[in-house]
Amino acid sequence: MTQAPAAPKAARRRHDREIVALAVPAFGALIAEPLFLMVDTAIVGHLGTAQLAGLGIASALLVTAVSIFVFLAYATTAAVARRVGAGDLQAAIRQGMDGIWLALLLGAAVIAVVLPTAPALVELFGASDTAAPYATTYLRISALGIPAMLVVLAATGVLRGLQDTKTPLYVAIGGFVANGALNAGLVYGADLGIAGSAWGTVIAQYGMAAVYLVVVVRGARKHGASLRPDAAGIRACAQAGAPLLVRTLSLRAILMIATAVAARLGDADVAAHQIILSLWSLLAFALDAIAIAGQAIIGRYLGAGDAKGAREACRRMVEWGIAVGVVLGGLVIVSRPLFLPLFTSDSVVHDTALPALLMVALSQPICGIVFVLDGVLMGAGDGPYLAWAMILTLAVFAPVALLVPVFGGGLTAVWGAMTLMMTVRMLTLWLRTRSGRWIVTGATR
Repeated sequence: MTQAPAAPKAARRRHDREIVALAVPAFGALIAEPLFLMVDTAIVGHLGTAQLAGLGIASALLVTAVSIFVFLAYATTAAVARRVGAGDLQAAIRQGMDGIWLALLLGAAVIAVVLPTAPALVELFGASDTAAPYATTYLRISALGIPAMLVVLAATGVLRGLQDTKTPLYVAIGGFVANGALNAGLVYGADLGIAGSAWGTVIAQYGMAAVYLVVVVRGARKHGASLRPDAAGIRACAQAGAPLLVRTLSLRAILMIATAVAARLGDADVAAHQIILSLWSLLAFALDAIAIAGQAIIGRYLGAGDAKGAREACRRMVEWGIAVGVVLGGLVIVSRPLFLPLFTSDSVVHDTALPALLMVALSQPICGIVFVLDGVLMGAGDGPYLAWAMILTLAVFAPVALLVPVFGGGLTAVWGAMTLMMTVRMLTLWLRTRSGRWIVTGATR
């Protein structure tokens, strides 16, 4: 007897349309944030080496601070999507407002910490005497924009949960253009130097946050949702985001260990590692776009009580993840000789990076599965499992990576450890999705 296909062609086409409609705009919005930094770097770079070094240190601190709170987007997407699936738009937007209020509170707390400790943080990162004043200036001014950055994260999560990834794309494009114009005008036109770059970014971030708030407030008024802060709702958002915070911190620890090990191997190795890590992050944006679609789609299906639809969507997104991973891996292999000269002309760095890049290319299908299943479980609100799975992954990765300088293998071995890390993640996520324990239907988990 011939077994019926897991998902009929009509269902697959429907899932494909949903994935593309959500993932493509999400990808555009994802790459906008790194472009902010690229514009700042290009403009400040013409001021001098000390200013550029200061920007690099301050930006590293800011990116770390903001990335820790990415759960504001992820947890909000899942919670809002469930309410949408249940047909309760008023509760969905109310849930989103709780996330935005939490973002404002966290932003205020970060400002309170960063402003007085900025010089010490810059010194901790090893800034030179000439770069430290510029780093401190940029960090203190940019910290004032952190509440806006976190509101953007939370509001983006609201709109993703409402199955809207186009508005975040438009806002990101507008913010990118405004950031470039403001930076150029304030740095050179107003002659404010690196402070002008920081103020330009802060103004652009608050402009983006204002646009998001207008969109969310309109939705709240349309559906009769309250805009006032609700202590219980804010507390629930924080509790839902806590496991994802643990997951993010564990992942950041993995990346820091990899960089620290590469640094111990030598200058050529750490230089090559930085280039490869930049490419790896860019590839991650493409795969993360599918994961974002997964968060929104899975949350909606589970909220609607459609467990079968959630399983079918999960299966189809995994197929997408593998396919995109294969394509990305092929592109890396083909472009290796062209990619490296864009960053350095040092032949030693080239020779060090080439075999490690091959490792990155071969691991892309695994990365595709990992990102998709990560998004599926986030959409299902399965944060506690994701936290424990990432802690386990860190426990496996750390000793393997730290032993690379002892047993040899160079940078290729470091990225072999990174591939092992992604394989462990894939296995833990696959076991969870196969078990079906993530499938909890209803407007709340």
